[in-house]
Formats: sequence, C-alpha cells, structure tokens
Amino acid sequence: MGKSFFKKYAPYFQALPLWLVMIVFMLVPIIVIVFYSTYRVENYVIASDFRLDDLGFLKQYWTTISNGSTWVAYWTGIKLTFFAWVISLVIGLMVSYYLVFDVAKLSTKIGLFLICVIPFWTSGVIRTLAWLPFFGIDGIVNRFLVWLGIVDAPLEFLLYSEFTVVVSYVHIYSLFMVAPIFNTMARINPSLIEAAIEYGASGWQTFRHVVLPLSMPGIVIGTIFVVTLAMGDFTSIKILGGGQTGNPAYLMVNFIPLQYPTAAAQGIILLVVLLLFVAGLTRIVDIRKQL
Repeated sequence: MGKSFFKKYAPYFQALPLWLVMIVFMLVPIIVIVFYSTYRVENYVIASDFRLDDLGFLKQYWTTISNGSTWVAYWTGIKLTFFAWVISLVIGLMVSYYLVFDVAKLSTKIGLFLICVIPFWTSGVIRTLAWLPFFGIDGIVNRFLVWLGIVDAPLEFLLYSEFTVVVSYVHIYSLFMVAPIFNTMARINPSLIEAAIEYGASGWQTFRHVVLPLSMPGIVIGTIFVVTLAMGDFTSIKILGGGQTGNPAYLMVNFIPLQYPTAAAQGIILLVVLLLFVAGLTRIVDIRKQL
C-alpha cells in the first residue's frame, strides 16, 4: 500500500520543492502587496482601509487608475517598450537566421552565440551607466559628430531622453529575443527550406512563408521577456531618462517612500496588465512545445 501510494503520487512529490519555492517567494509576496494596497496614508501613517461591506479596499485601485499620471506613465511605458520590442525583434530575427542557416559549422555557431552572450555577463546597471559617457554632451558620439562637421553643436537629445532609454532597452534585452528565436529556428527542418527554393520561392518568400511562421513560438517567448522586463524597468528610466520620461515601474518607485499603498496598488495593476498580455499571446500561439 505504501509503495503504491508513493508510486502513484511520485510526480507530485517531485514537484513539491518547486511549488514550495513558488509559494514562499512569489505567491506570498504578492499577497502581502495586495494586502498593503488596501491601506491608506493619513498624516504619514499607514492605516487599514479594508472594509468588505462597502468595498472600501478597492478605493486605492480606483484612485490609482483614475489618476492622470498613471495613464501618462502607461502610455510612455508602452511607447518605449514598443520601439524596443520592434528593434529587438529585427535583431533577433537577423542574428538567429544568420546563425542557423548561414553558418555551417556547429562550433562556429556556438562560438558566435557566446559572443552575443558575453556582454550580458556584466550587470545591467553597469551596462546602463556605460551609455552616459557615450551619449553625453561631451561624449564620444557628440565629439565625433562635431569633429566630422555633421553638427555645429552637441546633440542634447542623445542623453536624458526617450531615445537613450530605447537604446538601453535594446542593449539590455535583445538577447532575450535572440535566444528563443535561435532555439526555434534551429528546430526547423532544412528540407522545408530546400523544398521552398526548389518550387521557385525567393529568399524573402521562403523567410516569410516558411521560416517566420515556424519561428512564431520563439518570437512570442522573446516578446514576453522583452515586454515584461521593459515595462518593469526603472533603472534605465532613472539613469538615462533624467526625469524627462517615465513608465509604470518608475512611477511606482516614486510612490514608495511616502505612499506605499499607492505603490502597491500600482504594482498589482501592472502585474494584472502584463498577465493579461501574456495570456493573450499564449492564446494566439501555443508556446508549450518550446518550454
């Protein structure tokens, strides 16, 4: 009886450590944040506002959603994330296609892929700070442009602007697009490419009708990584945005010192938005085969 019991429920016991980790380090913190999001701040003191009789605990969420700064932050965050996603997607497709279909030797493929990975061994904060001397008023780019005579004065938009934030996002998160697309393209049967070419398809037609559809699971996985990481980023916004732009995560950080319940509500709203986004993508493309 004992052996049959453990044999029957062996998969559950094997998954138990993972479930415990997820409950302790993911579910419990979310519950705590939801709990604090129902509080209010009065005279710099956090007080409970949890009342089931009149749904008073939802007041913080309604106040947060109806706040104009929230909508501005989400619009800015979506805009920055969209541009970063488009550029990362193009880079991911180009790099992955080259590594999979243009490089013949496996050792060369691995070597080139490792070259793509090496910069990501450095901290993201360090890589973000590295753009300051590069795009600064007296930075490398401006000095070079002035030296060539292309501009008469340094370009101010190169630093502390949305442009710099997008560049930083692409720099930091592009690998999260390259890796899953590369993994998906590597599974494409080369005979499909050969068949398309034999039937007269051009290179673009082969890519559009064969490679791209079969790469969609990898594109979706990369999209999930890039979008969720960019929407939840505040380091690049703070360092390279210079207070001239923002996103939901940066707005949340600004509320933390004195308005922690509002910051908690902002965090839960952002989590729900991203979960809905991920759920929508997974309904369009089945990514379970790639996981």
